[in-house]
Amino acid sequence: MGLTLESDTSARHRARSGMARRPARAARVLGLALLASALLPHPAAAQEVGLPLGSRPEPVVIEDLDGTPVDLADYIGRKPVLLEFWATWCPLCSALEPRIAAAKERFGDDVDFLIVSVAVNQSPRSIRRHLEKHPPPGRVLWDTQGRATRAFMAPTTSYVVVLDAEGRVAYTGVGDDQDIVAAVERAVRGSTR
Repeated sequence: MGLTLESDTSARHRARSGMARRPARAARVLGLALLASALLPHPAAAQEVGLPLGSRPEPVVIEDLDGTPVDLADYIGRKPVLLEFWATWCPLCSALEPRIAAAKERFGDDVDFLIVSVAVNQSPRSIRRHLEKHPPPGRVLWDTQGRATRAFMAPTTSYVVVLDAEGRVAYTGVGDDQDIVAAVERAVRGSTR
């Protein structure tokens, strides 16, 4: 009983001193800040990670799913190229696929579309099985030793790099809400600004 009386006394003291209102006020301020953060426009994920705009990534040799070497120098610097760092288990990659397909449909053979499969929790065999049910919007490559991942500074799957015809970075982004058509359009026009 003495404990209850002591708690009641402490509660009355906090109420009189305004201390009881502080947690409620802090909660309201935090709630308003979170609400404002959710409602305010956020910059797209583009340009926040990976290679700097205008830089020229080192073309490395990776493989196709059959183990045949593929030199990215055969693609870079000839016409615009989109590279997506991808995995079968990546939900953001699955959500991004229609956006890449729309860009491929719009730009066709004027742009190379390369899907770089990262060598994490998947194998060429599991990728082939996945592709039977989910045809990709580009050529699928295998980055078994992480060379492309390092050369393109890929921080995660769903990372997209678009290079212009001179091999300069015109766009980088991550996540499923990237405007891929606009990014490719920028590379096709030759703008890295």
